[in-house]
Amino acid sequence: MGAKTGLLVFVDGDVPAALKQVGDADPERTSAMMRRLYPGWTVEPIAGSTLSDGVYPPDGQAYAGSWPGVELVCDRRVMVDLPSQLPEELVAAGAGRRMVLHAMHSVVDWLAFAVWEDGQLVRSLSVSPDSGILENIGEPLPFEAPYWAGELPADVIPWPDEDEDDEEPYPLPFHPLELGEDALRALCGFIVEGRPEPDDVDADAVPLHGFAVRDPDAPDPAVQEAAIRAAVAAMPPPRIYTLGPDGTLTRREENPSSPSQDGV
Repeated sequence: MGAKTGLLVFVDGDVPAALKQVGDADPERTSAMMRRLYPGWTVEPIAGSTLSDGVYPPDGQAYAGSWPGVELVCDRRVMVDLPSQLPEELVAAGAGRRMVLHAMHSVVDWLAFAVWEDGQLVRSLSVSPDSGILENIGEPLPFEAPYWAGELPADVIPWPDEDEDDEEPYPLPFHPLELGEDALRALCGFIVEGRPEPDDVDADAVPLHGFAVRDPDAPDPAVQEAAIRAAVAAMPPPRIYTLGPDGTLTRREENPSSPSQDGV
């Protein structure tokens, strides 16, 4: 699974029902919403996207739409480990409305989702196999029940060269990304991976405006980029595996006679 999301939705009523009714978002209305959500930040229009493709935008960018009764923003800024600690200005924007957060990252199998009603947090869950349960506030929602009951355990392919008897079980009773897709469908009406259902929101048909956003107090992007490049350059060569016919992973041996990437 390669799903990644960073989504925050404000709605009067039900998110899926509202998203099924939207068309093109008014650019001025959406820009005004972005200025409210990012007070003091630099917010500049850029090319837009759709809800399907824009739910995980690049760093420093956001995709958003504002319509009567529903507003949403896709931004990595909302991908916080503890949804209860979402920035105050974002929580305040949900006053009088329902607010839904959905964030997940497939590289670390991390999932977080949360629901606020009129500014009050009623449900929050944040889990990953490495950190366990980071936050678990409020009563589980109906779509969570089979996962907590152990009815949908994680189906993880074991790494090669591991003795099956010594293999540790997956540290959670379910896979966070599988729960994440069901959470996204239940709370927002669509999914990013898997087979769509007839009643799902058509996320490809929800256009979003694009924005470059920058916190004036944040480090210089060029300095951050240089640090990332230095860290990548210091990493050892990657280990590459192939999936065999029997479903096992086999490490691909490096071919000394093959040209290096630098020589390509």
